[in-house]
Amino acid sequence: MKKISMILLAVVGLILSGCGPKGFVRGSYDEDVNATNLLTDKWSESDMQNAVKDLVGKASNHYMIRTAKKPPIVMITRIQNKTSEHIDTQSIGDMMRVELMNSSGLQFVDKEARQDIAEEYDYQGSGMVNRQTRKGPGGQIGADFILNGRLDSIVQQAGKDKTVYYKLTLNMTNLKTGIIVWSGYKQIRKVYRKQTVGL
Repeated sequence: MKKISMILLAVVGLILSGCGPKGFVRGSYDEDVNATNLLTDKWSESDMQNAVKDLVGKASNHYMIRTAKKPPIVMITRIQNKTSEHIDTQSIGDMMRVELMNSSGLQFVDKEARQDIAEEYDYQGSGMVNRQTRKGPGGQIGADFILNGRLDSIVQQAGKDKTVYYKLTLNMTNLKTGIIVWSGYKQIRKVYRKQTVGL
């Protein structure tokens, strides 16, 4: 009787462990990282790719960039996250920079590298670096424009239906005059319907 009880307990334990939450243990590479990803109702890489592609096209075709005698120098400052989600907006700025450099030849000043540059100036001026190759303060090129913006969202839910709306707005401002010379936005709306999960 004791053995039967032990066997029954073991069987019940196995059944219960099979009903518990499953971990992700097997994966594979997605060959197309640009394929639409609507796995969740949160901001995704597909949203970022769509927004950046649209805004890069609009900025690249702006007359100020198309007719410039020399490539304007731009600095990306800050893209504010005004959504209720935790979103790394620096990734949006990074993707904008890469795509604008490749499509329109814009040049960029790296605001994030300033501290590293200052430390390197100190090191190169310490006497450890050959005088003919060392760099120092005073030679950097100032930006002509700053690029900044904000990401907003509105979530609406009624019954089983839910919509998630995002708007990414970017502005390019002339540093000398403070005038916004280009502004653009991209809207994204995603629609979801809750499904009943059966046993």
